[in-house]
Amino acid sequence: MGRVTDLAAFAALFSPEGQALLAALRDYDPAQELAVASRLRREHPAELVSAALGQARLRQRAVAKFGAEDAYRMYFTPNGVEQSTRATVGAYRAARLKALGVRSVADLCSGIGGDALALARAGISVLAVDRDPLTAEAARANAAALGLDGLIEVRCADVTEIDTSPYDAVFVDPARRGGRGRIFDPEAYSPPLSWAVEAARKAPHAALKIAPGIPHEAVPEEAEAEWISDGGDVKEAVLWFGTEPGARRATLLPGGATLTGGGLPDPEVRPVGRYLYEPDGAVIRAHLVAEVARELDGGLIDPTIAYVTADALVPTPYASAYEITDELPFNLKKLKALLREREVGVLTVKKRGSAVEPEEIRRKVKPKGPNSATVLLTRVAGAPTMLIGRPAGR
Repeated sequence: MGRVTDLAAFAALFSPEGQALLAALRDYDPAQELAVASRLRREHPAELVSAALGQARLRQRAVAKFGAEDAYRMYFTPNGVEQSTRATVGAYRAARLKALGVRSVADLCSGIGGDALALARAGISVLAVDRDPLTAEAARANAAALGLDGLIEVRCADVTEIDTSPYDAVFVDPARRGGRGRIFDPEAYSPPLSWAVEAARKAPHAALKIAPGIPHEAVPEEAEAEWISDGGDVKEAVLWFGTEPGARRATLLPGGATLTGGGLPDPEVRPVGRYLYEPDGAVIRAHLVAEVARELDGGLIDPTIAYVTADALVPTPYASAYEITDELPFNLKKLKALLREREVGVLTVKKRGSAVEPEEIRRKVKPKGPNSATVLLTRVAGAPTMLIGRPAGR
């Protein structure tokens, strides 16, 4: 749709001519868009070509979230691609709701229907509600395109006017973007988090999708807070109602490892040992580093840095392990000399608690040679430090 802003242009995509255009544009190169558009406009209406080209671009972007098989059958808006849930995360959340015995969900602020599709695939019936007519049409089209319209009812309405009492659960995904980009204040969400919490309290079960940076003090006491990462990247946080009040959880996809806890004292600070562990971002956001340190029989290298050190290599899904060979005060000349001596040409630079950018390090040390190494820029007991090593087990 590129900038499809009216329902007529969207509807035209479902004509035989529109469908043929979408099929022909499946693998087109966006770099050649001007030439492609000029050619197609000699044979088709300009408005339809613009709509099809825009939709083709959005489908290509959506592959990362939905996979090619679904993305090239689905319909998107620009905001829909940006804000929709990644399919792996949606499937995980739907499975949790299914395990709770949920059979029907009111999906409020449903967008283009990413979560509704995941819920329906889990066998849950869904009322998908969005106030934007074009977005609701895209959700309706997606349910039909994936053969799930028997389980998904799409309604274009204001979510604050929906009676959710007939449903086993409520799912709310408030809009967290505005005209100026991301919205960080939960009360500036649309609808506000406080409204979503009240809607959740009225339902037997509820899940509220929120930004992963939400302050822990903003989490209601009766909610379980879960942070979810996928492939090592933190994707979102979810407030669960009707599960385990006050619990904190970190879930790592695609493997599905889940760590729960909270309330442990901070680990002790100790000297850097043979191994350094970098906890997954979801673990850090959930404030569960202490639980990982206990599992590893480790401690922190600095009271303000989420790196865990230990003398033994303990396999864990919750942290990446590095074998440390050198610990040096921050000094680029020394680092450059050491890397040259060891003929390091493949250099991975990571940082936590350092203002120096990894690209700046690479540019200044000019790594060259057949060997590889990892440099971790951080603080050890308050002092700027360079830890050099390699991923453990390699």
